[in-house]
Formats: sequence, structure tokens, C-alpha cells
Amino acid sequence: MKEDSSVAPGQDEAQRAEQDQRAQPGDEVIGVRHGMFGVSGTGDTSGYGGLVRTVSLPGSTPPPYGGYFDELVDRLREVLPDNGFDAAIEKIVVFRGELTLHVRRERLPAVARALRDDEALRFELCLGVSGVHYPDDTGRELHAVYHLASITHGRRLRLEVSAPDADPHIPSLYSVYPTTDWHERETYDFFGILFDGHPSLTRILMPDDWRGHPQRKDYPLGGIPVEYKGARIPPPDQRRAYS
Repeated sequence: MKEDSSVAPGQDEAQRAEQDQRAQPGDEVIGVRHGMFGVSGTGDTSGYGGLVRTVSLPGSTPPPYGGYFDELVDRLREVLPDNGFDAAIEKIVVFRGELTLHVRRERLPAVARALRDDEALRFELCLGVSGVHYPDDTGRELHAVYHLASITHGRRLRLEVSAPDADPHIPSLYSVYPTTDWHERETYDFFGILFDGHPSLTRILMPDDWRGHPQRKDYPLGGIPVEYKGARIPPPDQRRAYS
């Protein structure tokens, strides 16, 4: 077996995992994290040990992609007419054995409909919608990730769409996949993404009059009033420690 020259002799699994999370050549670096986000190697779990980590997204993957990914991409290119594939797909990423198509938001319904209806693709099921907030990814701070499955062909695929914080609108896929009803509501509730065309885009977990979106990274971790009780949660560095 060929030894990985990028890993120093004696390096343990935690160090290997940490190295894997660093930016690789071709990755898209969107920020740097400081402070409280976990640790590996040093044993410092306080979050105040000068922890620094690059925030990066996988870069575009050149073909061939491997497995059924090439067949899937080639077929989608065929069924989106008039250069529709190039107009719709920003980049293709194969990362950790998963295929993600980054789709321009205005083309999302057309791509999803083609993936659902074409006999050679037949992604009949949307398993869920995940929201992500990258405050430093200027112009596309908010991401929505749709997880698709083909029951017919036993395949998986992800569609990722981005929108700027100043214009957080993404077309709803409710008309293509009705199962996205509650998933899009949850993503709106926690991240503030507005899914245009959704039949009832209301909060699903937080009270209707709740201010802000709790899973955004600019949402305060503490020091906010607790609803209905008049108490306050102190910021993390002011909380009482129990040993």
C-alpha cells in the first residue's frame, strides 16, 4: 500500500481527520473560524485556546466522476434543451462519494422536474431540505440543499442552491415534490430563506411572533430573553461552570 506522504509518521486518527478538514487545492475558501467550535489534538475544550480553522467548500470536480454519476450528468444534459444544462448548473461536486449539483436558483424547478420525470433519471422522492448559512460567502450567504432519491434506480443526488442575504428568495419545489412542504417551512423558520410559490410559508417550530432565525450563524448564542419566563441566558463566556 502506498503511504500518504501528506500525513506525518506517527500522526493519530484525530490529526488525520483535522488535516482532512483543511482547505485542499481547488477548494473555495470562504472564511476563517476563531474560538468556540470544538477541538482535536490539544485537549483544550474551552474554546479560548486560540483555535483557528479555515472554512472552505469543495471545488468543482472535473469529469469523469465515477460510478453512475457520469451517466446521470450526461442524461440530465440531454433532457435540458437549448444549453439548459450549462445555464442551470453552476458546478458539479463529487465529495466523499456523494454527487452535488449546484443549481442557479431561477432554474431549480426545471432541473428538479427533469430529474423526476425522465425515465432514465426518475428521482421520485425528495428526502428533505437542509439550510446552511455562510456569513462570509458574500452574495450567496444562504444555501438550501435538496436531497433526492431514485427508488426506481436506487440512486442518490443532492441539489444545492444559494441566495444572497439581501435577497433570500428561492423557488419552492412544492409543485414538483409536495413532500417539501414542511421541510421548506422548517428551513424558512430557522434560516429565513423565502421559498417563492410555497402554499403556506409559515413558521413550523418557533412561535409565529419569534424574532430572527435561530440556526443562522449571526444569531446570538446567549444573552437573549427567554420567552414567557422573564429569565436570561448569559453569553457562553459568562455561564457558570460545573465540574
